[in-house]
Amino acid sequence: MLSGIVNIEWWEALLISLAYTHITIISVTLYLHRSQAHRSVEFHPVVTHIFRFWLWLTTGMNTKEWIAVHRRHHAMVDTMGDPHSPSVFGLRNVLLKGAELYREASKDLSLRQRYGYGAPIDWLELKVYSAFPGGGVLAMFVINFYLFGFIGITITAIQMCWIPFFAAGVVNGLGHHTGYRNFETPDNSTNLLPIGILIGGEELHNNHHSFANSAKFSIRPWEFDLGWLYIRILGAMKLANIKSAYRLNFTEKKDGNPSDRSNAKAVVSNRLIILSNYGQLVLKKIYREECQTLSGMALVRLEQIKKILLKESTRLTDIEKKLLGSCFDSHARLAVAYDFREKLTKLYGLRTTDAHSVIPFINDWCESAEKTKITALREFSARLKSYSFLAEPR
Repeated sequence: MLSGIVNIEWWEALLISLAYTHITIISVTLYLHRSQAHRSVEFHPVVTHIFRFWLWLTTGMNTKEWIAVHRRHHAMVDTMGDPHSPSVFGLRNVLLKGAELYREASKDLSLRQRYGYGAPIDWLELKVYSAFPGGGVLAMFVINFYLFGFIGITITAIQMCWIPFFAAGVVNGLGHHTGYRNFETPDNSTNLLPIGILIGGEELHNNHHSFANSAKFSIRPWEFDLGWLYIRILGAMKLANIKSAYRLNFTEKKDGNPSDRSNAKAVVSNRLIILSNYGQLVLKKIYREECQTLSGMALVRLEQIKKILLKESTRLTDIEKKLLGSCFDSHARLAVAYDFREKLTKLYGLRTTDAHSVIPFINDWCESAEKTKITALREFSARLKSYSFLAEPR
């Protein structure tokens, strides 16, 4: 049996494979995703070229194609225009054929032209990476075979399958089907795991769709984004410039005054956080209070809406809508609180650049909420008016 110039045991081959795949996934999430597609972090040219060279060796992916397909995904998420949504193609197809869906979408020249802006167009890209997309993969195969012999073929195969399955399949498939949600975005994005190590932080997919321009994917205290850790390390070494990262853009000042410009900007820019808080502080609180007054079948019927009460209304099925309507007929306080939540979702369409136009909306919402006899709703109204925008990071 042919062997390479380096003799390794099976466990050493496994460690080498894991190292290869880890560097590849980090290159994808840091360079292609956070830096190129969303412009949330800028790396030193040396670091950028290392990422590009490694991806050329291990995947053969073209930067412009990748960012174009990904931006299209965000623009048309979970609709017919989405290149790889389980809602459109089915979970099985995205999970097992995610790479094929990516390649099919990347062939669309108009898609690349519209969404591929900002991709590198230097000599290396034009004369090497784009001109010979399979050259790097072939070179990597030769290098592995030369170094490790036939076991090098296995190493190459493992690292070649890693991105198509985990990035194209798991993140795009399970990341829009299974997991937990911190924020009720209009799409089906989920967080697969609170600890983002295996896929470099891409596990926190719902967080990413909630704050797409953030270089940091972890939000809750118990969540960990390995990619963000690497970015912070590179930043400390002056090799990364963080353009945008999730942070709380508001503070609370209990003055009870009507909304002003600072308050309006805070409410709009943090609308997903505020909607999440509303769900926990108002809807869930009233739901628990209602449950405490019930027993038997009445309690069972109310418990049926527990998992859909906080669900974004555009994602509800017809059956779920009927179930909510039936429960609201018997629980007026919950129905009122839910209606106020729906009014708050209008914040999705508001922009901080026109904060003055938002002020009447907030004041009207708070005034109406304070006229109700629902304590949780009145308390949240005071909380909403107390938010103040922070111009600088804390």
